[in-house]
Amino acid sequence: MLGLFTLPAAADVQVGQSAPPISLPLIVINTPEVLTLDSLRGKVVYLDFWASWCGPCRVSFPQLEALREELGPQGFEVLAVNVDEFEPDALRFLEDVRVTYPVVRDGDGATPAIYGILGMPTGYLIDRAGTVRLIHQGYRKSDGAALRKEIIELLGE
Repeated sequence: MLGLFTLPAAADVQVGQSAPPISLPLIVINTPEVLTLDSLRGKVVYLDFWASWCGPCRVSFPQLEALREELGPQGFEVLAVNVDEFEPDALRFLEDVRVTYPVVRDGDGATPAIYGILGMPTGYLIDRAGTVRLIHQGYRKSDGAALRKEIIELLGE
């Protein structure tokens, strides 16, 4: 059942809208230097806004990595957007909490402003057509199973 984590109408981007474009430099260079959200069209994407000082991000990263490992072959991808002002802070976090999914950086905060981010972490589950289907603010260990169910439902569409 999509919408389990949907926020009230406080964010600028709402469920049912097209996800605004993103084109940001990668922090971890395993792919092209700049990554766009449009380049992931055709996949179900969990767009995750995070910061190095965010405690719940340390919980979400390993769970998102496991979901990507499990569901990636079916067309699931995670795109993490770091919002730290100083890149070394993000790099230290990524040394402690390693992931293989793409991580981009927006230290100026332009992208979080467009999306209307209210807290960290905030995730947007985006369908294969680029439509936001779920908004999830915060993260607890117990959120992983419910998020997995939502992703599987979208992968089946």
